[in-house]
Parts: sequence; C-alpha cells; structure tokens
Amino acid sequence: MENNQKLSFKEIVPTNTRIRLLLVWVVVGVFMFLGHNVFNESMTITTAILGFLVLLFTIIAAAFGVVKEADELAHKLGEPYGTLILTLSIVSIEVILISAVMLGPGENPTIGKDSIFSVMMIIMNLVIGLCILLGGLKYGEQEYNAQGTTSYLGMIIMLGGIGLLLPNFIEGAGGGMFTNTQAIAFSVFIVVLYGLFLKFQMKGYQHLYIQPKKGFLEIPFNERNVTANNDDTTHSGKNDKRELWIRSGILLAMILPIVLLSHNMAVVVDFGIKAAKLPTLLGGVLIAIIVFTPESMTAVKAALNNEFQRAINLCHGAFVSTVGLTVPSVLIVGLISQKNVLFGLTATETILFTITLLLSVITFSGKRTTPIVGIMHLVLFAVFMLLIFNP
Repeated sequence: MENNQKLSFKEIVPTNTRIRLLLVWVVVGVFMFLGHNVFNESMTITTAILGFLVLLFTIIAAAFGVVKEADELAHKLGEPYGTLILTLSIVSIEVILISAVMLGPGENPTIGKDSIFSVMMIIMNLVIGLCILLGGLKYGEQEYNAQGTTSYLGMIIMLGGIGLLLPNFIEGAGGGMFTNTQAIAFSVFIVVLYGLFLKFQMKGYQHLYIQPKKGFLEIPFNERNVTANNDDTTHSGKNDKRELWIRSGILLAMILPIVLLSHNMAVVVDFGIKAAKLPTLLGGVLIAIIVFTPESMTAVKAALNNEFQRAINLCHGAFVSTVGLTVPSVLIVGLISQKNVLFGLTATETILFTITLLLSVITFSGKRTTPIVGIMHLVLFAVFMLLIFNP
C-alpha cells in the first residue's frame, strides 16, 4: 500500500546538512564583510595561508553538500538524469572558479586550458584507473554499456580536439589563441554539439547509459526507455515532487556560497603560486582537485558497488561537460573582459592528451573492464604529475 504521508522538511533535510549549510553561509558572510580589506595586494603570507585553508575547507564542504543532494536526486530520478544533475552541478562550480580567476587582478590566459587538461588527466586517468583497478580486484571483470561509452569517447575526441588541439595548428590570432570570430563560432559549435548530445542522452537513447542487463537488447527499441525508467525510478507522486523541489533548493543553496567565495579563492591562489614560484599549471590542477574530489569519490564508490556504468557516466560525463561548458564560457568571458585566452596545449601536454585518448579507446573497446588497464591509467597520471614539477 502506497504511503501518502508527507515528509517534513527536517526529515528531508537532516541535521548535519542544515549545520553544514549554516556554517558555510557564516563563512560567506564573514568574507563578504572582511574579504575586500584582507585579500588584496598587501596581504601577508600568513594571511594568505589562513584564508586559503578556510576557503578550501568551506568550498569542499559545500561541494560535498552539492554531491550529497545531487546523489539523492539521482536515486529519485534514475539514470541518466541523476548523473547529469550531479555532473552539471560540479562542472558549473568549475566554470565559476575559472571565471573568477580570469577576472581577478592578475593575467591568467591559460587557466581555462590548464583546468580542462588537469580535469582530463585526473578524471580520465587517476579516477578511471582507480575505478577499474579497485572494482576489478573486488569483482573481477565489470560490465558496462559499450555503445554509451563509445559515444562519450567520441564527444571527448571532438570537443577536446576542437578546444585544445586545434588552436596550435591554425593561424588564429597567434600563440594558440582564437580570433574573435573563431572564438564565437567555435563556442556556438561546441554548445550546439553538447546540447544535442544531452538531448539524445535524455530522450530516446537513455538505454545506452544504464547498466546492461541480460536480455536487454532483445527488448524492442521503443520499449527500452520505459524498461529503464521502471528499473531505475523507485518513487513517484506529490510527496516526491515536494522532496525534489526541496532538495533542488538545498542544492542551489550549496552552490551559491562557492560562487560568492570564488573570487577570494582566486586571489589567494594567484598570490600563493607567485609567492612560492610554483608552476602556473598548479592553479588549474588545484581547481580540478577542489571541484572534482567529491564526484571522484562517488565514482569510485559506484565501481566498488559494482555499478561501473554509473562510474563511467560520472567520469566521462564530467569531462564532456567540462569541455562543453568551460570552453565556451571562458571564451565568452575573455571576449567580454578583453583578456587573452590561450587554449593551445604545449608539446608535452599534446603527447599526454593523445596517449590518454588512445588508451581510453583501447580500455573501453570491449564490454568488460581489465584491471591491468587500470594500472596503465594510474601510471600515466603519475607521469603527468612528475612532469609538472620536473618538465
């Protein structure tokens, strides 16, 4: 018998979530009143370190809150909607942080490229490698939907190639920069392609992004999405709609503090990298780590729960969304603010990019994972980290 009793706000939003939200907004309030006076060109190293730590823990706490609410929505809505909400929420945070760094006091023409490339190496090698290896050690070979995974890889090749490889091989504005016309045109191309990919993923081809089941291909095409929705959607009714609205509101309330704190984080990171004379690529790596740590943990957890397709949706979907949203956003911000934007990869990055693509295509050319391939991805990530500090 269906239970129509309405859940209270306290039942939907537990105490720990309310405490997290309160503390995050307290920090936002403090920085809104004091940040402008403290975080400027005259700040000290001690102030920068303390400010960075407070901002780091606050943003990560908010990001974990975003993941928690998005994960709850994922279970309510089923795949691929749930994973899309989580991925788009996380990537939106990344776009906000990158835009804040670009609009900061210093010149950071490569921050977009550095962040996208860092996300690729972290997601496509470190996280995927851990998912394959840990999932393989626990379950042996894990199954996934090969067709859906192939479409992800196709998007990665297309969007990554246009956004990161092409700038170095065209005349453009010189030095790996697009001309204004190219920036506008490529932004439109990428947004349209990404938008159509999402449309097909959500309408008509959902069955390509759910965990494969025995006999699924024998189901008529026009009935597959109905079957998928019946399998993945566990709740319905007014009570669920109310809960969805509340959780969506909490999700936005967790994202907004990150938006408000992003400028302070950008100023502190820029100051720290210059003061410590660290490689500029670390700025992009730091943004990628801050933003994608919660989602990466969710992906590894999915692999350990033998939900490898969900791990793929999270990882590959994250990178497709990163390029699909970040490249147009950064180009538009650059045009509006009249700041230089460099997307062309260096020679070393181009090689690592190409190896990652080739290895990913080989990794997912079958229908099951192979643990040794996970180790290959992890070694490639180790090479990436080594070359940052010892190029």
